[in-house]
Amino acid sequence: MNDILYKQQLSQDVFLMRLHAPLIAEERQAGQFIILQTDEDLGERIPLTIADADTVEGTITIIFQVVGKTTRHLATFEPGDELPALVGPLGKPTHIENFGRVICVGGGIGVAPLHPIAQALKKAGNHVTIITGARTRELIILEKEMKAIADELIICTDDGSYGRKGLVTAPLKELCERGSKPSMVIAIGPPVMMKFCSEATRPYNVFTQVSLNTIMVDGTGMCGGCRVNVGKEVKFVCVDGPEFDGHLVDFDNMISRLNAYKEIERRHYKCFVEKAFSDKEQEVRI
Repeated sequence: MNDILYKQQLSQDVFLMRLHAPLIAEERQAGQFIILQTDEDLGERIPLTIADADTVEGTITIIFQVVGKTTRHLATFEPGDELPALVGPLGKPTHIENFGRVICVGGGIGVAPLHPIAQALKKAGNHVTIITGARTRELIILEKEMKAIADELIICTDDGSYGRKGLVTAPLKELCERGSKPSMVIAIGPPVMMKFCSEATRPYNVFTQVSLNTIMVDGTGMCGGCRVNVGKEVKFVCVDGPEFDGHLVDFDNMISRLNAYKEIERRHYKCFVEKAFSDKEQEVRI
């Protein structure tokens, strides 16, 4: 069992939790993730990136957005509660070295897994420009933490309520067009955002690395649920990734596979919310 030591709501439906997991905290490297389960018997297993770790405290930090039944259930957990299952660290860590000028692009909740990578790149001596984006100001997360890392921080919102109005691809293109183009770009966020970041850098021949968050069950490459097409090869995100060359990823196929279970996910989410509401009403009556 892994105790929840701390919980904070960062924005609408986005939560931060600090979990007691000393062995994972000791082994974890930037770019790796865990798989957790909220119900010991019937729970779905979901992957979440390790946003931070403290080896002295023996904790890891996860940041997640409520999008379905399992994340809704996870959001009901409080400090003192225990998670029945937690495994990690999983996946290949990010390759970190002094590349020179690096641009880190995070969209929405993708800013959370981007944080430890940007932190490690800065520590390795890189000049780090960070671009973060969200639909509105209320959905911007980790601004203070990213500002502490970045040599330059650019914030975008779709509605213009904070920072620049528009998508993250606009400043990304501008930076690629400068006299000294970046050595590499790392983009993490919704699949469509990573797809268009990769397309934005393609004309400039800037290596673009993306971190994929696909459907996973076991996290060991056995189930095949996380398979993606990268170039002419089939890769498994849980063991071959989660990071790949964005110019080679077949995003259209990946998005299609992610949408395959949408209707089932909606039904389970609806049932979970209705049951929770019914249970609450019953408590009030008692």
